[in-house]
Amino acid sequence: MFSYHKRLQYPVNIKKKDLRMAKYLVTQYGGPNGELGAALRYLNQKMTMPDNKGKSLLNDIGTEELGHVEMLETMIYQLMKDATLEEIKEAGLDTHYAEHAKALFPTDSNGVPFQTSYFATTGDPLADLSEDMAAEQKARAVYENLIDLTNDPDVIGPLLWLRQREIVHYARFKELFEYYEKNDKEKDTMYYKNNNEFLTQQLNMMNSNYYM
Repeated sequence: MFSYHKRLQYPVNIKKKDLRMAKYLVTQYGGPNGELGAALRYLNQKMTMPDNKGKSLLNDIGTEELGHVEMLETMIYQLMKDATLEEIKEAGLDTHYAEHAKALFPTDSNGVPFQTSYFATTGDPLADLSEDMAAEQKARAVYENLIDLTNDPDVIGPLLWLRQREIVHYARFKELFEYYEKNDKEKDTMYYKNNNEFLTQQLNMMNSNYYM
């Protein structure tokens, strides 16, 4: 169950149009390291987390990523809402305009549409959380690149906030990864302890065959 508040997580009030920046920003909407992919990744992976601790964290962060999608949609819309057709052509957004006019559509900055191959679910919590940590670090790096491409404080403010959330999410995923990893090591230790005699026999047979 979601509780929806009719406000952005961070205020967005961009006063100057900038179509090139809109074209760059769209990659964090629908690109391979974008917020839409993150939201779907975490909300899918939560179902196979082994306990409520993992399910809750993935659900919380996945839900927040939907809020980040809303922020980016707002930023892109404000950056291009007053653009003329000539400005759209000059910015290289004419192919987008041909199909979508000024409507939003999730792509990367090259216009490649969003695809589910941008994320995976394996059912293994350590594998999934490894991907999640990498995703957060890549998203952080993209936000830093985007900040380098503008000098508009109305754009930089929300991007800095989004960048910081990637750092926080990485830390939370790392904590959960280490928690599950510790539990897995304890299970491995017990497994080897319970099967030590059988494993020793198998290793001895392998060694004897190797030196024949």
